[in-house]
Amino acid sequence: MALFHLLWLSSLITTAHYSNAQPSPGYYPNLRFRPVRFYHGFTNLWGPQHQWVSGDQSSVTIWLDRNSGSGFKSIRAFRNGYFAASIKLQRGYTAGVITAFYLSNNEAHPGFHDEVDMEFLGTTPGEPYTLQTNVYVRGSGDGRIIGREMKFHLWFDPTANFHSYAILWNQMELIFFVDDVPIRRYARWSAATFPRRPMWVYGSIWDASSWATDDGKYRADYRFQPFVSQFTRFVARGCTSASPPSCRPAPSSPGLRPSAWASAWPCVGLNAAPRLRLLPRPQTRPLPHPRMPAPLTAMKQKMKKTLSPVTFRF
Repeated sequence: MALFHLLWLSSLITTAHYSNAQPSPGYYPNLRFRPVRFYHGFTNLWGPQHQWVSGDQSSVTIWLDRNSGSGFKSIRAFRNGYFAASIKLQRGYTAGVITAFYLSNNEAHPGFHDEVDMEFLGTTPGEPYTLQTNVYVRGSGDGRIIGREMKFHLWFDPTANFHSYAILWNQMELIFFVDDVPIRRYARWSAATFPRRPMWVYGSIWDASSWATDDGKYRADYRFQPFVSQFTRFVARGCTSASPPSCRPAPSSPGLRPSAWASAWPCVGLNAAPRLRLLPRPQTRPLPHPRMPAPLTAMKQKMKKTLSPVTFRF
């Protein structure tokens, strides 16, 4: 019941401007798992020249310019689990640009795939980012049966620091989290309207000028390139497609003890044994800022000298 109260509370936060008042989740699933190093769980999918992985593999920076965007993909497919990343977006003019963290099996089932999205729709200076959540099942996302495109304005500025975005997927429901606050619950009403086939975890940045910002009114403007998104603290914890039947799905109840979370995934994919802790309230401190790769630093300095329509900042 407490979880549903939190969902109701978070539905009230779709305001047009940022607020510093963060809802208190009272329950911190993201702290129950240690992050995985990038190459231990993920690989480049496309645009390798537009992707930079930190030396300790704790973070990845991807960017879009007029030549290409970039994306990455988990090494393994999952049939359930908890999947998270901390993301920092670019401020300024980002209209037409999509930064996405999502689950999909499109490569295995093209044209008839399942997908669960968290997409950040680029914006114009002074306007907030929109977080769009989508659920597709077997190629359908018509808004009536499947539940497409529920949008949110966040209670913070997602360009100022890293924030956690997560998807919990089990046999009964999908829950979308922002900083451990559940913002959307998608329940399984029937087998036909719920994703059941294994999916991979993805992250990407790409040009969606035709629809992303005000239905395509504002398009990507490459005078402001590169458009940069940073990801860190990757968590991918669940039953893989190769796990035995004894691997149980991800629990979503805040009342479970740490031992229950541990026993839920005896055979898992990316992480080894989790460091499980129950905290009354996490210590609030900013995540480390990944060092900017040299090519981006040089490009940023060059563009500061040549462009001035908006402040160019990472």
